[in-house]
Amino acid sequence: MADLFDQTASPQAEGPRPLADRLRPRKLSEVIGQGKVLASEGPLGAMLGANSLSSLILWGPPGVGKTTIARLLADETDLAFVQISAIFTGVSELRKVFEAARLRRQNGKGTLLFVDEVHRFNKAQQDGFLPYMEDGTILLVGATTENPSFELNAALLSRAQVIVLERLSLVDLEHLAQRAEKDLGRALPLKGEARDAMLEMADGDGRALLNLIEQVAAWKVEAHLTRDQLSQRLMRRAAKYDKSGEEHYNLISALHKSVRGSDPDAALYWFARMLEGGEDPRFLARRITRMAVEDIGLADPQAQQICLEGWQTYERLGSPEGELALAQAVVYLALAPKSNGVYLAYKAARAAAKQTGSEPPPKHILNAPTKMMKEIGYGEGYAYDHDAEGGFSGQNYFPESMKRPVWYAPPERGFERELKKRIEYFAKLRAKRQG
Repeated sequence: MADLFDQTASPQAEGPRPLADRLRPRKLSEVIGQGKVLASEGPLGAMLGANSLSSLILWGPPGVGKTTIARLLADETDLAFVQISAIFTGVSELRKVFEAARLRRQNGKGTLLFVDEVHRFNKAQQDGFLPYMEDGTILLVGATTENPSFELNAALLSRAQVIVLERLSLVDLEHLAQRAEKDLGRALPLKGEARDAMLEMADGDGRALLNLIEQVAAWKVEAHLTRDQLSQRLMRRAAKYDKSGEEHYNLISALHKSVRGSDPDAALYWFARMLEGGEDPRFLARRITRMAVEDIGLADPQAQQICLEGWQTYERLGSPEGELALAQAVVYLALAPKSNGVYLAYKAARAAAKQTGSEPPPKHILNAPTKMMKEIGYGEGYAYDHDAEGGFSGQNYFPESMKRPVWYAPPERGFERELKKRIEYFAKLRAKRQG
């Protein structure tokens, strides 16, 4: 009887196969779009060249060839290919897989265990793979669309090399489309602009593209379709965006860095990408306000107010008009002068406060509401700044044992040019008064 989990058994008679299955590469050189890792000098190519394939984690978006590469690696290394999914496999099924691999190994055959969605196994389940990886019972190839650093155990990661697979470029997708047309025996009934639109709809996913091609090839049309006609017949693929996953953090990072880099067009693009992906505009309003505080600060004191007003406007108007107020705030921030002067000074002050948290204020700035407090020197020698020349006494306000630091050093940008002048003015007066 064929092994329940061994997918190298002889195939049975089958009906019509989907295009994506018919075009599945039969050797690694046929895989499209992953030349960087499969080339002889790439990580997988080098492993195969040295005949030293190790356990792997294939990390990449959907439709870039993770399953295909795993299957072909088994062929290249003469290992039995066994595929499971973390979504549908429980502890009892895993035990059967490991036992079958153990028996196979006793008979002189190794096992490449391909685990799809490996990040969906919990910590205990992931730990369960370790002894079988260490004793050579299995060579694990896990596939994940999530960042392994966040989703996989450190112990598992230490025993496997992470291979990053890239989304397919438009050139890669065109190559795949041409391969599909060769299999179909005819060209797709699309004008050039419609063909470009179809490739864009696939959004870097080869499997999605082949599904679109299969739909288009089945249509009975008398003339080549335009872009608008194609769009009427096909629904655009939803943008890849997980509001709780790595893509969420990637896109908000791109927005923040575009604002910091003073590029309003790029900032608007990433802002729009997040909205199109279904992001809560309130999260964006909160993050935009954070940008004003962190990256602009006192270089443009109005920036923070504009963000708060945009946030309030969104709350009053709602979608979709309210998003425009947030977009205006994004553009304003991108074009505002940038400064992290206060941010750095605040961090330095926090660090000093942790180190000197027990130091009392100097006595001359302590209040003395009781006679005893006055007798021990509270408030003695305090200079009331309003009565001092120029409204500035120049007294010391740091703990007496602490050397006066300089933390806030405003750059000469925006409004902070004026603040820099004031700091220098007070520094000269302080030196004069204390002298």
